[in-house]
Amino acid sequence: METTALLLFLGALLACVILKLEILWALAAGYVIFFLYSRKKGFSFREIFQMSWKGIKTVRNVLLLFLFIGMLTALWRACGTIAVIITACVHVLQPSAFVLFAFWMNCGVSVLTGTAFGTAATMGVICMSIAQAMGLSPVLAGGAVLSGVFFGDRCSPVSTSALLVSELTGTDLFQNIGRMVRSALVPFLAACAVYFLLGLPAAGEGALPDVGTLFARGLVLHWAALLPALLVLVLAAFRMPVKRVLAASIAAALALYLTLQQGSLSSLPQLLFFGFHLEDPELEALLGGGGIVSMLRSGAIVCLSSSYAGIFEKTGLLRSLQTKVEGLGARRAFPAVLAAGTAASLVSCNQTLAILLTHQLCVNLEEGPELALDLEDSVVVVAALVPWSIAAAVPLSSAGAPSASILAACYLYFLPLWRLLSRKSIKSAYQTSTTDS
Repeated sequence: METTALLLFLGALLACVILKLEILWALAAGYVIFFLYSRKKGFSFREIFQMSWKGIKTVRNVLLLFLFIGMLTALWRACGTIAVIITACVHVLQPSAFVLFAFWMNCGVSVLTGTAFGTAATMGVICMSIAQAMGLSPVLAGGAVLSGVFFGDRCSPVSTSALLVSELTGTDLFQNIGRMVRSALVPFLAACAVYFLLGLPAAGEGALPDVGTLFARGLVLHWAALLPALLVLVLAAFRMPVKRVLAASIAAALALYLTLQQGSLSSLPQLLFFGFHLEDPELEALLGGGGIVSMLRSGAIVCLSSSYAGIFEKTGLLRSLQTKVEGLGARRAFPAVLAAGTAASLVSCNQTLAILLTHQLCVNLEEGPELALDLEDSVVVVAALVPWSIAAAVPLSSAGAPSASILAACYLYFLPLWRLLSRKSIKSAYQTSTTDS
């Protein structure tokens, strides 16, 4: 019966991929399937709803933070923060090493904003436009963009995936980020070397777009607009609670919107809920978006996916798979986490469910801090290497990059590979850091 339930769920996911339907339909169908499975196992309606609610309660803080992030992304657009960051990045870009700079710029924006999708739709679009104007390989440029947007999606203090992993493992977000930075150093440098070397023969000529003039059509560009982003970095460095970090950045962005951009108080409810939008279609394509509404889809995915976790735990639906994963990880945990994360990414079609499934399968393999790092170095980035997953498809389509760019996303391959090769050194580094603290 367990196999039948899982196969039906996989069938629903596959149907949505083939028919190009919203992944939420598959997740909703999955909930119905697992609900009926629970009934067959003898659980009452009340018990099943309690299981579902128990799963959702594990991520309730993440859902609350989604509201903060939705407001933050709208205000960063409205006060000029995103526009100033992108303009500054383009100004320092070197055409002779464009692929490397594209990687760096997408890394920087994704760390500041915490969103792969948002970075791809802004900096990613600009990088792909520049690559096309310079006659560079769209596959190579797209690979640099995809690597960069998931660099920050993994380790930004305002990343929803980092917040989810922290909540699931019961670990401190900023301590997780410190460990992630250490484990990513060698893969990051290796990716930089590859993008520099591969980009040299392909370096082209061409004028860079004047994005400053473009953005100035709808916003006042001033260095002060960087303040909300700097607050996130500074307060995160002092390990302030995430909610306070987001609240401080929101307050700064709100003040800049009202003063620098001459926004009105009456426009705030619509801005915070529906996001920032401009009448100019060219500007709207780059800067429009954000708001609480933009996070509803992510919130629904997290709610449905986490409700599965409660059902799986109580009914034991994944127990046989969990036993096999634990057997695989008896000697070394990370290969088992990577295998489970890869399988979960292949079948779940979205990063959130893949993280939740991998956590449930591997929860007994390691303690919280090490499991958090293993999840971040495996399923969080591997999900972006699955062509039919929204983790890969949405950023690539938003940026205008071909699907083959997945093959050139060097950083996303190097990170789990480095962890496979250097497990002992990272474990000892973790033990050293905990001893020192």
